[in-house]
Amino acid sequence: MMIEQLQSELIEYAKSIGVDKIGFTHASPFHEMKNRLKRQQELRFQSGFEESDIEKRTEPSLLLHGAESIIAIALAYPSKMEDAPVGKKGARRGIFARASWGVDYHVAVRERLTLIEEWLKERVPDVQLKSMVDTGELVDRAVAERAGIGWSGKNCSIITPEFGSYVYLGEMITNIPFKPDTPIEDECGDCRLCLDVCPTGALVEGGRLNAQRCVAFLTQTKDFLPDEFRKELGNRIYGCDTCQTVCPKNKGKANWIHEEFKPDPELAKPLLVPLLKVSNKEFKAKFGYMSGSWRGKKPIQRNAIIALAHFKEQAAIPDLIEVMNKDERPVMRGTAAWAIGKIGGPNAEEALRKALELEQDAKVLLEIEKGLTLLTVSSEIKE
Repeated sequence: MMIEQLQSELIEYAKSIGVDKIGFTHASPFHEMKNRLKRQQELRFQSGFEESDIEKRTEPSLLLHGAESIIAIALAYPSKMEDAPVGKKGARRGIFARASWGVDYHVAVRERLTLIEEWLKERVPDVQLKSMVDTGELVDRAVAERAGIGWSGKNCSIITPEFGSYVYLGEMITNIPFKPDTPIEDECGDCRLCLDVCPTGALVEGGRLNAQRCVAFLTQTKDFLPDEFRKELGNRIYGCDTCQTVCPKNKGKANWIHEEFKPDPELAKPLLVPLLKVSNKEFKAKFGYMSGSWRGKKPIQRNAIIALAHFKEQAAIPDLIEVMNKDERPVMRGTAAWAIGKIGGPNAEEALRKALELEQDAKVLLEIEKGLTLLTVSSEIKE
């Protein structure tokens, strides 16, 4: 079969299985990205979740012998939630980022790539393929940009004309020399809204992210959250959408296309207090199909405690006291102690002082002291 005909038929097949955009690029090295990644390492801006070998991240031929081209795909996901529940006093809610609504995108994108692999193998018996989604070696954004899926925005997301930046990305290296597509021209222009509103200043310049300061990254860490970031979390329990929601290119992009990505409102915006006591089994049963569950319940629970402090939710004090006194994990006990001090109330000081006498972990003791200091400061302000 002629390459041109195969490529045309593949594009039609991809659309038939729910791929919203497909593009092609050559498999030559990503030289510019290599330089950017080296600079990221020098600045220590990396999250630590990505592949550490820069050569593998930018040299497709190291990942597939005889690599000729790369197929890039994109699936659009919703930016709006229908029938979203509203949190209120006594029933506060957290929020998962939009990229974690519905079925885990790693699974959904991988399913499409697998179908494409099978389709190609039927037509090209000696085809060589290597697919990846997010956790693979290649930089999804660099591949998508070069393959004409969209341009790389100042918010470090691929922005498509059709769906804005609300797209999941995946790619497949192959030894078939497909005709490359033309990259899309950058349309960010002079706009810098994403840089100006980033809660922690993680977007240090257009297209450069200090992941160590990014709220989306911070919500996935498992240790104590540094003090300077706690107030910036708000009610986010996984991820952050601020740099996307302010983007003019996302205006009007609801993207209610795939049923599998439509969120269960009660899971995408869950009640916070019940999260504090959820077991591993319950967490997996309830949230396990979402991409936001990949780090387990610990970060979600820690973030839920911080969110309750953000709301100054007095009704949560008894539950927080129980976490501070009984939870086996120091991070939970300490964060709860800090939150109790942040929220305050008639029982807060007594509970914190009792905990101070019994607690033995040095880090937790420090958080209890922070809680007591917050109470003192709050009392002085009222006076």
